[in-house]
Amino acid sequence: MMALNYAILKMFTKIEEGSVDTVIESLKDHYGTFKAFNKKEIINALMTAEANGLLEESRFELDASNELKVYYRAHEEGAATINKYIKG
Repeated sequence: MMALNYAILKMFTKIEEGSVDTVIESLKDHYGTFKAFNKKEIINALMTAEANGLLEESRFELDASNELKVYYRAHEEGAATINKYIKG
């Protein structure tokens, strides 16, 4: 099993876009027991990936409880970099 942050990045090379909720839903079966598998830490991982140029924000929306939901996507160069260094 790969590290959680690697799994998050790799997931974005296989989907068009996603939010923190997408990550949680997609990875909960394998990573649900990890200490860092919580909304705050996953948001931090997504923001770090965006700051490092691997992901980019694709859109924003307010959910039913008026919480801002940020969607990310792996652009072509970011996906190529992720796939170069993270196999699987």
